[in-house]
Amino acid sequence: MPDFSHEHRHHPGLVAGVDEAGRGPLAGPVVAAAVILRVDDCPDGLNDSKQLSAKKRAELEAQVKARALCWGIGVASVAEIDEINILWATMLAMTRAVEALEHDCAHILVDGNRCPSWRWASTAVVEGDAKCLSIAAASILAKEERDRMMIAAAADHPHYGWESNKGYGSAHHLAALREHGPTPLHRRSFAPVAQLSLL
Repeated sequence: MPDFSHEHRHHPGLVAGVDEAGRGPLAGPVVAAAVILRVDDCPDGLNDSKQLSAKKRAELEAQVKARALCWGIGVASVAEIDEINILWATMLAMTRAVEALEHDCAHILVDGNRCPSWRWASTAVVEGDAKCLSIAAASILAKEERDRMMIAAAADHPHYGWESNKGYGSAHHLAALREHGPTPLHRRSFAPVAQLSLL
């Protein structure tokens, strides 16, 4: 289970955790979250969002937002993903999430193997959402925010099953792409969408 050991290595000063949701889908934005937790008021049960049920994620999202020192959300659009590619769009979303924090931080812990080029000192933590409480909290906020966006988008584009697949390349989604073609929310720089766009 994640703990505060990574955060404690970088005290004194406020330490933020950052994670993203939505690198792999064929549709929709990439969303990042940044969280500065209170060490003395941390919700129980924080973990990698992928290890939690939808009900538990929703409960923890509310607790993190109510009890963290501060949190921020950053989004990179489909147009930005197609223009600068998913890696750099992810870095952009992460930067926007940190910029949205109400407090400046002394250090940032980033899930994965690289950090954005930004003004803050930072450390990449591979599988950080399963090791670091601040990153776990960020993973929950990013996933919940993006899921809500895709469920809302499904109402406007009902054929693709985004309310359940959240834009990932499920069999249902791919079949709908072949039948109905891509929407404005599809990432045309991703191979399955690009191939259909050329037909």
